[in-house]
Amino acid sequence: MYTSLWNTRRPPWYTYAPSNGPGGGIYKSTDGGTTWKPLTNGLPADGFGRSGIAIAPSSPRIVYAVIDAKEGGLYRSADAGATWMKTTGDTRVWGRGWYFEKVAVDPKNPDIVYVPNVGIQRSKDGGKTFGTWAMRGSPGGDDYHQLWINPVDPNVMIAASDQGAIVSLNGTADTPEWSSWLNQSIAQIYHVSADYRFPYWVTGAQQDSGAVAVRTRGKFGQISMRDWEPICAGGESGDTAADPLHPGVLYGGTVSRCNLDLNGDSVNIPPPPGPEGPRRDWTQPLVFSRADPRALYYADQYLYKTTDGGATWARISEDLTRPDPGVPPNLDEAAAAVVDRNGKRGVIYTIAPSPLLLPMVWIGTDDGQIQLTLDDGRKWENVTPTAVSAWSRVTMIEASHSRFLEAYAAVDRHQLEDFGPHIYRTRDGGKTWQEIVRGLPKDGYVHAIEEDPKRPGLLFAGTERAVFVSFDDGDTWQSLQLNLPVTSMRDLEIHGDDLVLATFGRGFWIIDGIAALRQASGDVAQGDAFLFKPGDAVAAIEGNDNGTPLQKDEPQAENAPSGACIDYYLNAAPQGPVTIEIIDATGQPVRTYSSADQPQPASSAAPQTVSVLWGRTPETISTAAGMHRWTWNLRRGATGAGGAIGASGAGATGATGATGATGAGAPGAQGGRGRGAGRGGGGGGFGRGGGPAVAPGTYTVKLTVNGKSYTQPLVVVADPRLSGAQR
Repeated sequence: MYTSLWNTRRPPWYTYAPSNGPGGGIYKSTDGGTTWKPLTNGLPADGFGRSGIAIAPSSPRIVYAVIDAKEGGLYRSADAGATWMKTTGDTRVWGRGWYFEKVAVDPKNPDIVYVPNVGIQRSKDGGKTFGTWAMRGSPGGDDYHQLWINPVDPNVMIAASDQGAIVSLNGTADTPEWSSWLNQSIAQIYHVSADYRFPYWVTGAQQDSGAVAVRTRGKFGQISMRDWEPICAGGESGDTAADPLHPGVLYGGTVSRCNLDLNGDSVNIPPPPGPEGPRRDWTQPLVFSRADPRALYYADQYLYKTTDGGATWARISEDLTRPDPGVPPNLDEAAAAVVDRNGKRGVIYTIAPSPLLLPMVWIGTDDGQIQLTLDDGRKWENVTPTAVSAWSRVTMIEASHSRFLEAYAAVDRHQLEDFGPHIYRTRDGGKTWQEIVRGLPKDGYVHAIEEDPKRPGLLFAGTERAVFVSFDDGDTWQSLQLNLPVTSMRDLEIHGDDLVLATFGRGFWIIDGIAALRQASGDVAQGDAFLFKPGDAVAAIEGNDNGTPLQKDEPQAENAPSGACIDYYLNAAPQGPVTIEIIDATGQPVRTYSSADQPQPASSAAPQTVSVLWGRTPETISTAAGMHRWTWNLRRGATGAGGAIGASGAGATGATGATGATGAGAPGAQGGRGRGAGRGGGGGGFGRGGGPAVAPGTYTVKLTVNGKSYTQPLVVVADPRLSGAQR
């Protein structure tokens, strides 16, 4: 057996992780791992860092090692590691060794060797020379980390890159063909910004794949690759900021501006440098003010503001980072000595303009400071909590939407070997802070904190593993994970009635309509049932697939519910049926649904010329205890007012008790979106059933359980894309 060791410790200041500390090397065991012998003959000794090893299956005495070192390169042994020879120092093979260093050998030919790096490099002469062109997938992408070769047929390969896993069936060809990774929902999104078009798009920078935007309601009945677009600002790691006054205009990165409808016309508009050259982390903050939609803020170590789209910038601070944050005690000497362009200094990492008080702005730094101005930068006050030490990364500050002196700060200390959650709350402008983490797991540091603009004290938090909700201003937290994958939850944004999430590894997710969360309280569970007041329903013009659904292996996600989302809670299973009625302003019934309605099973349908996969699974109103969602498709009953249910209705969300959230749904197209339950309308396959559409106006929803009725008003509004008489 062979193994490789290397020493990696990443300093908290911005730099790539050094992997050349003491203790690195390659070792061999011939007794099942009981004892190990270092292999050194012919291998580099100075700065031995990350390395990868591969044994030639057809000739096991031939061993390859790709090594990051002062004399880095690809090394080959023909005597089972006793001696080594450097075959190449080509940096395409071993460069950026802290990030790569894997190697694979053809199972039939010991002289054909592959080394994944930015691309996959291939040699046919035992590593002496490598081809002019790298192997990449189609589409390509950057940064390949693993290559598996079928031991029986070397044409069959699986490559893993930052974009996903791809398969080739002719991998030994000069230009092999590869499958696509676009049907894998694994996009790594740093931050999210929803724009102001209808339907709105969510945007974000995507690691190693460029900034992207995805439409939240697809044009063809679902969200597909037609709705997933590379965009012109943000790069692979920057913030994106949608212009609230000019829908379709986006700002991103450090800073540029472009028009999403054109996906071009990109203009670089960075602020002029301050007294010292700009220091930057991998992601620098860029945000619009909610109090003044003209005001855009950007920061490096200084804070800048523009109110004219970047034509002019004002620097409204001095350096707001720690002047000497020092070196954390958990770093060894080698790691502490490594510096990059920032030296050992920090940057502003988050900006939070107050949505209530125009000149009030909070900032947090990646070296552990929180500062506040009440006068647009003329005077700054350091309001850092005493518990926040140097190099505690203030990942996000959220200024309260209801109390101007209140704010919340998420702090990440994992690079100080503290992996616990840290969220702080102030109610007096930073004079005092309280840590508010009761209910959060002890092993999930926090990336994001967001307050609902409509319900004071309704908070959402994204950690390294999950999403949580608090209904009491952070005093207690509970899971809002529902059907989300376990991954890094990097950013949250509330857009209208929707909760939007950016994950680092599983793309964008959305809960459509959080009206139930805004009304959740202890009163919900007091009676047999509770009917939540629905949010406004948009009578959106629905596109469809024109009789040609996407193939199941195509990337796709469900559209937002088409109609009004009706959320209700049942304390226990009722004695009789549950009914939902829609009543118009004159008191006349428009549509009636009942849990007693039995949809026609697919087996009893009339003979069809299409596959059963083209139809929706019939659903009925749930009578189980817990939270549920039903969607009315804004149509009258198929047989007139109060007509019977059609073949498709929305199903229940995950039941999570009286304060349970409506559920997020299935993962979508490449980094696509999750969805709240509530699929399709209340009648007809594909949501096309029922009678004529209702007119915009005010309606009443009536829920009847155990003979008792509960009512709530419902407002239906026209599609904002329509004008005048079209509405």
